[in-house]
Amino acid sequence: MIKNPTNDAFIKKWSDYAKAKGIAGHKDKPLTNDPIEATYIGINMWKQAVEKAKSTDVDKVVAAMAGQIFTAPSGITSKVDEKNHHLHKSVFIGEVKADGQFNVVWKTSGPVKAKPWSPYIPGNNVKPDEPVKK
Repeated sequence: MIKNPTNDAFIKKWSDYAKAKGIAGHKDKPLTNDPIEATYIGINMWKQAVEKAKSTDVDKVVAAMAGQIFTAPSGITSKVDEKNHHLHKSVFIGEVKADGQFNVVWKTSGPVKAKPWSPYIPGNNVKPDEPVKK
């Protein structure tokens, strides 16, 4: 768990909500995780893009999403790539503790730029403006 006042408040808010709603798997000991943080980041980036576009029109929001930056409660700042809309996000390596939480043993100094086109996946090593070779 990343300790800071904003993250502590976020975890408390989630815990209170999960307990009040009786969410399965979270009734007794609510936990946050990467998918919860990713969803929180995504929803907030979408909100920022809607506000920037001054519309919920899909094409306008997609255009406004490019370059969005958001800092999650954990303090991790992520960015949407201006060209391909992939998310640049920090990487953490951790060891699992007995209670299911993690001790962070290594992390990047900031967001890692996503590599959208893997040369190791057939058909995925083309650039966005090139046709797929069969």
